Amino acid sequence: MISFPLAPKIIQRGKNKTVFEVEALYPGYGVTVGNSLRRVLLTSLPGVAVTEARIKGSSHEFSAMPGILEDMIMVTLNLKKLRFKIFEGESQKVSLKVKGEREVKGSDFEKSPLIELANPEMHIATITDKKTEFEVEITIEKGIGYEPKDQRKGKKMDIGTIALDAIYTPIKNVNFQVENMRVGDRTDFDKLSIEIETDGTMTPEEAFFDACEILLKHFNIILGSKKPQDARISLQNSEDVKEVLEDSDVNKTAVEDLKFSTRTINALTANSIKTVGGIMKKSEKSLSELEGMGEKAITEIKKKLKKLGLELKAE
Repeated sequence: MISFPLAPKIIQRGKNKTVFEVEALYPGYGVTVGNSLRRVLLTSLPGVAVTEARIKGSSHEFSAMPGILEDMIMVTLNLKKLRFKIFEGESQKVSLKVKGEREVKGSDFEKSPLIELANPEMHIATITDKKTEFEVEITIEKGIGYEPKDQRKGKKMDIGTIALDAIYTPIKNVNFQVENMRVGDRTDFDKLSIEIETDGTMTPEEAFFDACEILLKHFNIILGSKKPQDARISLQNSEDVKEVLEDSDVNKTAVEDLKFSTRTINALTANSIKTVGGIMKKSEKSLSELEGMGEKAITEIKKKLKKLGLELKAE
């Protein structure tokens, strides 16, 4: 029987970019695992994209607007680069309205508790005239992978609405490399290093484990003789390496490192809950009694804990 690898560990972490390392893979499995994870990461993780835009004074993407430096092709390209998270529903509409000589950025869109913009510094357009008004309404939707606008031809749209190619994937780049390493007397085992860069709407850690879970679910179905919950392997609870993150104890992980929404982080810290361990001491009922802690925040907390193989204290 072949031997199994050690649990993954993080060897480098930057802004939205993390390098994971998996050691002691059986010879040949480095490329097998690396390729599988890369394909899933690039094609199968859910995200949010701008799918439609209505720009006041422009009826199609090949037009130009007086007082705007960029043509509409460039403006729509910039709009497609906006990276959102949606907390409620499958789609939302977001708008902006500005006037005067200035740069228009993602931060100019109206704020809403239902959404979050990961790159508010994104340049959209440049107004070159003091009297020019620039008004935009965009539709953002949840989806997977890439969807060309031609696939939405049957969808009814208002006159003046510009359909956009949708890039849903939250992954910007994935690279991996495989090196030989020594295991016992053998020097032909594999060490897999995989670098994941996201758009900021999810962490590389979330992306890594979501991709692993997608693969596991596929193999559970193929296996057929076991229920998914019985066959599922919990990387976080590995007997060999109990901690995947840099800290030796997941309970000490700061709530900020789990990339909760700003509202949830504020509610937790305001109630002196600063670590995962602090959250796990609370039941769902006791969390709901905390000041500033709403139903959406509790749902978000439960989802994050589930991804770590953890859960709230029983009632």
